[in-house]
Amino acid sequence: MRNLLPVLFVCFALAAPAFADDRGIDDFPEGKGREETANMCAACHSGRLVSQQGMTRAQWDETLDVMTERHKMPKLEGDERALILDYLAAAFAPKARRGAPNPFLK
Repeated sequence: MRNLLPVLFVCFALAAPAFADDRGIDDFPEGKGREETANMCAACHSGRLVSQQGMTRAQWDETLDVMTERHKMPKLEGDERALILDYLAAAFAPKARRGAPNPFLK
C-alpha cells in the first residue's frame, strides 16, 4: 500500500486537467464573471451547450429562473446573479442569423 500512494497521486495529478476540461470553461470567453458562470452552469451542462445558446439578458434571466424552479439549481440572488447575467448577456448574446428570424428570440 505504501508504494501505491505515489502512483495514485501521480494518476490523480495527471487526470486533474481532464476533469477541468470536462467542465468546458474553454467554451466561455474571457470576461468578468467567467469563472463564476462556468462553475454554476457546468455543474449540470457542458460549456459547449451554454456557449451555443445566444440569448438576451432578459432571456438569460428567465432561463436562470427556470433552472432554479424546475431543475433545483441553487438560487442566484443579488450581486452574484447580476454578475452571471451580465457575463451571459455579453458573452452569449443573440447572433445574427441568415434566413428566417429565430421564432424563439421574440
